[in-house]
Amino acid sequence: MRKLINVFFVAAALLFSANVANAQQKIGHLNSEEVFANLADAKTAQTTLENLAKVKQAEIGKMQTEYQTKYEAAIAKNKTLSEANKETVTKELQVMGEELQGMEKRIKDAQTKAQQEIATKQGELYTPINQKFETAVKAVAKDKGLAYVFDIAAQQGANNLLFSDGGDDITAAVKAKLGISASAAPAKK
Repeated sequence: MRKLINVFFVAAALLFSANVANAQQKIGHLNSEEVFANLADAKTAQTTLENLAKVKQAEIGKMQTEYQTKYEAAIAKNKTLSEANKETVTKELQVMGEELQGMEKRIKDAQTKAQQEIATKQGELYTPINQKFETAVKAVAKDKGLAYVFDIAAQQGANNLLFSDGGDDITAAVKAKLGISASAAPAKK
């Protein structure tokens, strides 16, 4: 009887360990910075955004130069102030001050609008790229039988993987799925 109980416990332990082994889910990881650093669409999008930012900065720079010129003219006008021309010069300075305030507002509005335009363009450009990336990650994860995939890139300081001892690195497979050559350089940390 005792032998039968021992056999029962051994059989139960084996059955339990088999279920635990089957319940383990595979985990993979990738470095999205490396993928995006080598993705042609992402490079093109980044160049487009940089060019847009340069154009907007040039427009704002022109406005700031005009503001500076008018500001210096107001300072020069103020130096001509005397008792004899006080009323006339004061009125001119008041008009110049109002113009300068209006210019300041236009510059701030242009800066805000430029930031909004760049953010909108970034969304337009990166939404399809992100969708393409997510599709590739899901496909590779499914091919490899992975239940979870962690991004080990430290994007925006939000690296949620604190320790990794192994796991499947699927960066190369995702790059291949996106048509990036295997010889493309890894992202620098």
